[in-house]
Amino acid sequence: MSTSNTDQETLSIIVPAMDEQDSLEELVARIQQSCQDAELPLLEILLVDDGSSDATWSVMCRLSTEHSIVKAIKLRRNFGKATALETGINLAQGSILITMDADLQDDPKEISRFVARIKAGDDLVSGWKQVRNDPLEKTLPSKLFNKTTSLLSGVKLHDFNCGFKAYRREIFDSVHLYGELHRYVPVLAHSLGFKIGELAVEHHRRKHGRSKYGVGRYIKGFLDLLTVMTITRFANRPGHLFGGVGAAVLGLGGLILLYLTGVKWILGESIGDRPLLMLGVLTVIVGVQLLLFGMLAELINSHQGVQTKPQIVTQKSGFDAPSGDARSQQEQRVG
Repeated sequence: MSTSNTDQETLSIIVPAMDEQDSLEELVARIQQSCQDAELPLLEILLVDDGSSDATWSVMCRLSTEHSIVKAIKLRRNFGKATALETGINLAQGSILITMDADLQDDPKEISRFVARIKAGDDLVSGWKQVRNDPLEKTLPSKLFNKTTSLLSGVKLHDFNCGFKAYRREIFDSVHLYGELHRYVPVLAHSLGFKIGELAVEHHRRKHGRSKYGVGRYIKGFLDLLTVMTITRFANRPGHLFGGVGAAVLGLGGLILLYLTGVKWILGESIGDRPLLMLGVLTVIVGVQLLLFGMLAELINSHQGVQTKPQIVTQKSGFDAPSGDARSQQEQRVG
Protein backbone atom coordinates (compact mmCIF):
# COMPACT_ATOMS: atom_id res chain seq x y z
CA MET A 1 0.00 0.00 0.00
CA SER A 2 2.83 2.34 -0.80
CA THR A 3 2.15 5.97 -1.50
CA SER A 4 3.91 8.15 -3.99
CA ASN A 5 7.22 9.62 -2.87
CA THR A 6 8.15 13.26 -3.25
CA ASP A 7 11.20 15.33 -2.46
CA GLN A 8 9.05 17.53 -0.19
CA GLU A 9 8.64 14.95 2.54
CA THR A 10 9.53 16.14 6.03
CA LEU A 11 10.81 14.24 9.02
CA SER A 12 9.50 14.14 12.58
CA ILE A 13 11.32 12.20 15.30
CA ILE A 14 9.35 11.08 18.35
CA VAL A 15 11.27 10.16 21.51
CA PRO A 16 9.34 8.88 24.55
CA ALA A 17 11.32 9.15 27.75
CA MET A 18 11.00 8.22 31.40
CA ASP A 19 13.80 9.17 33.82
CA GLU A 20 16.32 9.84 31.06
CA GLN A 21 17.68 13.22 32.20
CA ASP A 22 21.30 12.26 31.48
CA SER A 23 20.73 11.09 27.90
CA LEU A 24 18.51 13.69 26.28
CA GLU A 25 21.01 16.46 25.57
CA GLU A 26 23.46 14.13 23.84
CA LEU A 27 20.63 12.40 21.96
CA VAL A 28 19.23 15.67 20.57
CA ALA A 29 22.69 16.82 19.50
CA ARG A 30 23.42 13.54 17.74
CA ILE A 31 20.05 13.50 15.99
CA GLN A 32 20.58 17.00 14.64
CA GLN A 33 24.12 16.25 13.54
CA SER A 34 23.14 13.01 11.82
CA CYS A 35 20.27 14.65 9.94
CA GLN A 36 22.48 17.58 8.96
CA ASP A 37 25.22 15.28 7.66
CA ALA A 38 22.69 13.29 5.61
CA GLU A 39 20.89 16.47 4.46
CA LEU A 40 17.57 15.19 5.76
CA PRO A 41 14.55 17.56 6.00
CA LEU A 42 14.30 17.37 9.81
CA LEU A 43 11.18 19.28 10.80
CA GLU A 44 10.99 18.56 14.53
CA ILE A 45 12.11 16.42 17.44
CA LEU A 46 9.27 15.67 19.84
CA LEU A 47 10.35 14.67 23.34
CA VAL A 48 7.57 13.08 25.39
CA ASP A 49 8.00 12.87 29.17
CA ASP A 50 6.06 9.78 30.26
CA GLY A 51 5.77 10.53 33.99
CA SER A 52 9.43 10.94 34.90
CA SER A 53 10.42 11.33 38.54
CA ASP A 54 13.81 12.96 37.87
CA ALA A 55 14.75 16.17 36.02
CA THR A 56 13.80 14.84 32.58
CA TRP A 57 11.09 17.48 32.06
CA SER A 58 13.41 20.33 33.04
CA VAL A 59 15.99 19.12 30.54
CA MET A 60 13.32 18.83 27.83
CA CYS A 61 12.12 22.38 28.48
CA ARG A 62 15.65 23.73 28.29
CA LEU A 63 16.32 21.89 25.04
CA SER A 64 13.10 23.24 23.55
CA THR A 65 14.21 26.81 24.26
CA GLU A 66 17.74 26.22 22.96
CA HIS A 67 16.69 24.48 19.74
CA SER A 68 13.78 25.68 17.63
CA ILE A 69 13.07 22.20 16.24
CA VAL A 70 12.76 20.59 19.69
CA LYS A 71 9.27 20.32 21.19
CA ALA A 72 8.62 19.03 24.71
CA ILE A 73 5.45 17.27 25.83
CA LYS A 74 4.70 16.25 29.41
CA LEU A 75 2.13 13.58 30.29
CA ARG A 76 0.19 13.87 33.53
CA ARG A 77 1.58 10.55 34.79
CA ASN A 78 3.24 7.40 33.47
CA PHE A 79 0.75 6.05 30.92
CA GLY A 80 3.13 3.65 29.17
CA LYS A 81 5.17 3.76 26.01
CA ALA A 82 2.26 3.23 23.59
CA THR A 83 0.38 6.26 24.92
CA ALA A 84 3.54 8.38 24.94
CA LEU A 85 4.23 7.43 21.33
CA GLU A 86 0.68 8.11 20.18
CA THR A 87 0.71 11.50 21.90
CA GLY A 88 3.87 12.47 20.03
CA ILE A 89 2.59 10.99 16.75
CA ASN A 90 -0.68 12.94 16.99
CA LEU A 91 1.24 16.19 17.41
CA ALA A 92 3.86 15.42 14.76
CA GLN A 93 3.64 17.31 11.46
CA GLY A 94 6.13 15.40 9.32
CA SER A 95 5.16 13.02 6.54
CA ILE A 96 7.78 10.50 7.72
CA LEU A 97 7.84 9.60 11.42
CA ILE A 98 10.79 8.06 13.25
CA THR A 99 10.35 6.62 16.75
CA MET A 100 13.37 5.84 18.90
CA ASP A 101 14.26 5.32 22.54
CA ALA A 102 15.86 8.01 24.68
CA ASP A 103 18.55 5.83 26.30
CA LEU A 104 21.18 6.26 23.53
CA GLN A 105 21.07 2.57 22.67
CA ASP A 106 19.53 3.51 19.30
CA ASP A 107 22.09 5.19 17.06
CA PRO A 108 20.84 8.38 15.30
CA LYS A 109 23.17 7.73 12.36
CA GLU A 110 20.71 5.02 11.28
CA ILE A 111 17.97 7.61 10.64
CA SER A 112 19.12 8.27 7.07
CA ARG A 113 18.91 4.56 6.27
CA PHE A 114 15.35 4.40 7.59
CA VAL A 115 14.34 7.41 5.50
CA ALA A 116 15.94 5.88 2.39
CA ARG A 117 13.91 2.70 2.83
CA ILE A 118 10.68 4.69 3.23
CA LYS A 119 11.44 6.69 0.08
CA ALA A 120 12.24 3.43 -1.71
CA GLY A 121 8.66 2.23 -1.17
CA ASP A 122 8.24 0.75 2.33
CA ASP A 123 5.41 2.17 4.43
CA LEU A 124 6.89 0.96 7.72
CA VAL A 125 10.48 -0.04 8.46
CA SER A 126 11.17 -1.87 11.71
CA GLY A 127 14.60 -1.88 13.30
CA TRP A 128 16.33 -5.17 14.05
CA LYS A 129 18.88 -5.20 16.86
CA GLN A 130 20.80 -8.02 15.21
CA VAL A 131 23.56 -7.82 17.81
CA ARG A 132 22.07 -6.82 21.16
CA ASN A 133 24.09 -5.30 23.97
CA ASP A 134 21.71 -6.39 26.70
CA PRO A 135 22.00 -9.00 29.47
CA LEU A 136 21.01 -12.61 28.78
CA GLU A 137 17.87 -12.39 30.90
CA LYS A 138 16.52 -9.84 28.40
CA THR A 139 17.75 -11.33 25.13
CA LEU A 140 16.50 -14.92 25.60
CA PRO A 141 12.87 -14.06 26.45
CA SER A 142 12.94 -11.49 23.64
CA LYS A 143 14.00 -14.10 21.07
CA LEU A 144 11.24 -16.46 22.17
CA PHE A 145 8.70 -13.63 22.11
CA ASN A 146 9.73 -12.51 18.63
CA LYS A 147 9.62 -16.01 17.16
CA THR A 148 6.18 -16.64 18.65
CA THR A 149 4.84 -13.32 17.41
CA SER A 150 6.23 -13.86 13.91
CA LEU A 151 4.77 -17.35 13.73
CA LEU A 152 1.30 -16.39 14.94
CA SER A 153 1.01 -13.09 13.07
CA GLY A 154 2.58 -14.14 9.78
CA VAL A 155 4.72 -10.97 9.75
CA LYS A 156 8.33 -12.04 9.23
CA LEU A 157 10.24 -9.68 11.49
CA HIS A 158 13.10 -10.56 13.82
CA ASP A 159 12.58 -7.86 16.44
CA PHE A 160 9.08 -6.62 17.23
CA ASN A 161 10.32 -5.07 20.48
CA CYS A 162 12.73 -2.66 18.79
CA GLY A 163 11.47 0.89 19.31
CA PHE A 164 13.55 2.23 16.42
CA LYS A 165 11.05 2.38 13.54
CA ALA A 166 10.08 4.57 10.61
CA TYR A 167 6.53 5.09 9.40
CA ARG A 168 4.57 6.91 6.77
CA ARG A 169 2.23 9.32 8.54
CA GLU A 170 -0.93 7.83 7.04
CA ILE A 171 -0.43 4.53 8.87
CA PHE A 172 -1.72 6.19 12.02
CA ASP A 173 -4.91 7.29 10.31
CA SER A 174 -6.03 3.69 10.83
CA VAL A 175 -3.85 2.34 13.67
CA HIS A 176 -4.61 3.37 17.26
CA LEU A 177 -2.04 2.72 20.00
CA TYR A 178 -2.90 1.74 23.57
CA GLY A 179 -1.76 -0.79 26.16
CA GLU A 180 1.39 -2.44 24.78
CA LEU A 181 0.33 -2.32 21.13
CA HIS A 182 3.26 -0.14 20.02
CA ARG A 183 5.33 -3.27 19.34
CA TYR A 184 2.54 -4.67 17.15
CA VAL A 185 2.14 -1.73 14.78
CA PRO A 186 3.82 -3.78 11.99
CA VAL A 187 1.20 -6.51 12.46
CA LEU A 188 -1.70 -4.05 12.48
CA ALA A 189 -0.30 -2.15 9.48
CA HIS A 190 0.35 -5.36 7.55
CA SER A 191 -3.27 -6.43 8.05
CA LEU A 192 -4.35 -3.17 6.35
CA GLY A 193 -2.12 -3.76 3.35
CA PHE A 194 0.82 -1.51 4.18
CA LYS A 195 4.26 -2.63 3.01
CA ILE A 196 6.49 -3.68 5.92
CA GLY A 197 10.28 -3.74 5.81
CA GLU A 198 13.09 -4.50 8.25
CA LEU A 199 16.49 -2.90 8.78
CA ALA A 200 19.36 -4.26 10.85
CA VAL A 201 20.57 -1.47 13.15
CA GLU A 202 23.49 -0.95 15.49
CA HIS A 203 22.64 -1.33 19.16
CA HIS A 204 24.74 0.25 21.93
CA ARG A 205 25.05 -0.47 25.61
CA ARG A 206 23.07 1.75 27.93
CA LYS A 207 25.22 4.66 29.14
CA HIS A 208 22.98 6.13 31.82
CA GLY A 209 20.19 4.98 34.12
CA ARG A 210 18.59 1.57 34.02
CA SER A 211 16.09 -0.35 31.95
CA LYS A 212 12.42 0.33 32.70
CA TYR A 213 11.28 -3.10 31.53
CA GLY A 214 11.18 -6.46 33.26
CA VAL A 215 9.82 -9.92 32.59
CA GLY A 216 6.31 -8.60 33.20
CA ARG A 217 6.30 -6.83 29.85
CA TYR A 218 6.41 -10.17 28.04
CA ILE A 219 3.29 -11.32 29.88
CA LYS A 220 1.53 -8.10 28.90
CA GLY A 221 2.93 -8.45 25.41
CA PHE A 222 1.50 -11.95 25.04
CA LEU A 223 -1.94 -10.79 26.17
CA ASP A 224 -1.77 -7.93 23.68
CA LEU A 225 -0.71 -10.41 21.01
CA LEU A 226 -4.01 -12.21 21.55
CA THR A 227 -5.75 -8.84 21.19
CA VAL A 228 -3.91 -8.11 17.95
CA MET A 229 -4.73 -11.54 16.53
CA THR A 230 -8.39 -10.91 17.29
CA ILE A 231 -8.30 -7.42 15.78
CA THR A 232 -6.49 -8.36 12.59
CA ARG A 233 -8.35 -11.59 11.87
CA PHE A 234 -11.85 -11.05 13.21
CA ALA A 235 -12.46 -7.30 13.52
CA ASN A 236 -14.72 -7.30 10.46
CA ARG A 237 -16.17 -10.77 11.01
CA PRO A 238 -16.59 -11.35 14.78
CA GLY A 239 -19.26 -13.94 14.07
CA HIS A 240 -16.57 -16.23 12.69
CA LEU A 241 -14.68 -16.10 15.98
CA PHE A 242 -17.60 -16.69 18.34
CA GLY A 243 -19.50 -18.79 15.84
CA GLY A 244 -16.53 -21.02 15.10
CA VAL A 245 -15.82 -21.70 18.76
CA GLY A 246 -19.52 -22.03 19.48
CA ALA A 247 -20.05 -24.53 16.66
CA ALA A 248 -17.13 -26.62 17.91
CA VAL A 249 -18.41 -26.64 21.49
CA LEU A 250 -21.96 -27.32 20.35
CA GLY A 251 -20.74 -30.18 18.18
CA LEU A 252 -18.85 -31.70 21.09
CA GLY A 253 -21.93 -31.48 23.29
CA GLY A 254 -24.06 -33.04 20.58
CA LEU A 255 -21.69 -35.98 20.22
CA ILE A 256 -21.70 -36.53 23.99
CA LEU A 257 -25.49 -36.52 24.15
CA LEU A 258 -25.72 -38.74 21.07
CA TYR A 259 -23.40 -41.25 22.72
CA LEU A 260 -25.43 -41.20 25.93
CA THR A 261 -28.64 -41.65 23.95
CA GLY A 262 -27.16 -44.79 22.42
CA VAL A 263 -26.12 -46.06 25.84
CA LYS A 264 -29.65 -45.45 27.15
CA TRP A 265 -31.71 -46.89 24.30
CA ILE A 266 -29.41 -49.54 22.85
CA LEU A 267 -27.64 -50.86 25.94
CA GLY A 268 -30.45 -50.03 28.35
CA GLU A 269 -28.10 -48.51 30.92
CA SER A 270 -28.99 -45.66 33.23
CA ILE A 271 -27.36 -42.32 32.37
CA GLY A 272 -29.07 -40.00 34.88
CA ASP A 273 -26.23 -40.16 37.41
CA ARG A 274 -23.37 -39.88 34.91
CA PRO A 275 -21.20 -36.72 35.04
CA LEU A 276 -20.88 -37.02 31.26
CA LEU A 277 -24.55 -36.12 30.91
CA MET A 278 -24.02 -32.85 32.78
CA LEU A 279 -20.97 -32.11 30.64
CA GLY A 280 -22.92 -32.76 27.46
CA VAL A 281 -25.81 -30.49 28.47
CA LEU A 282 -23.39 -27.76 29.60
CA THR A 283 -21.40 -27.79 26.35
CA VAL A 284 -24.57 -27.58 24.27
CA ILE A 285 -25.78 -24.56 26.29
CA VAL A 286 -22.38 -22.83 26.05
CA GLY A 287 -22.20 -23.57 22.32
CA VAL A 288 -25.60 -22.01 21.68
CA GLN A 289 -24.64 -18.96 23.76
CA LEU A 290 -21.44 -18.46 21.77
CA LEU A 291 -23.35 -18.69 18.49
CA LEU A 292 -25.76 -16.02 19.76
CA PHE A 293 -22.81 -13.87 20.87
CA GLY A 294 -21.43 -14.14 17.35
CA MET A 295 -24.72 -13.06 15.79
CA LEU A 296 -24.96 -10.12 18.22
CA ALA A 297 -21.35 -9.11 17.47
CA GLU A 298 -22.10 -9.12 13.74
CA LEU A 299 -25.13 -6.87 14.29
CA ILE A 300 -23.04 -4.41 16.33
CA ASN A 301 -20.20 -4.52 13.80
CA SER A 302 -22.52 -3.84 10.84
CA HIS A 303 -24.11 -0.90 12.69
CA GLN A 304 -20.75 0.70 13.53
CA GLY A 305 -18.94 -0.29 10.35
CA VAL A 306 -19.03 3.16 8.79
CA GLN A 307 -17.41 4.80 11.82
CA THR A 308 -14.70 2.16 12.21
CA LYS A 309 -13.90 1.55 8.55
CA PRO A 310 -10.12 1.88 8.05
CA GLN A 311 -8.49 3.87 5.27
CA ILE A 312 -7.49 1.19 2.76
CA VAL A 313 -7.42 3.16 -0.53
CA THR A 314 -3.99 4.60 -1.25
CA GLN A 315 -4.40 6.09 -4.75
CA LYS A 316 -7.11 6.78 -7.32
CA SER A 317 -7.05 7.23 -11.08
CA GLY A 318 -9.78 8.30 -13.47
CA PHE A 319 -11.85 10.03 -10.79
CA ASP A 320 -11.50 13.56 -12.13
CA ALA A 321 -14.06 16.09 -10.91
CA PRO A 322 -16.96 16.48 -13.36
CA SER A 323 -17.05 19.55 -15.56
CA GLY A 324 -19.27 22.50 -14.71
CA ASP A 325 -22.05 21.46 -17.08
CA ALA A 326 -21.95 17.85 -15.92
CA ARG A 327 -21.94 18.98 -12.28
CA SER A 328 -24.96 21.19 -12.90
CA GLN A 329 -26.77 18.30 -14.54
CA GLN A 330 -25.97 16.07 -11.59
CA GLU A 331 -27.25 18.69 -9.15
CA GLN A 332 -30.40 19.06 -11.18
CA ARG A 333 -30.96 15.30 -11.17
CA VAL A 334 -30.41 15.23 -7.41
CA GLY A 335 -32.81 18.14 -6.93
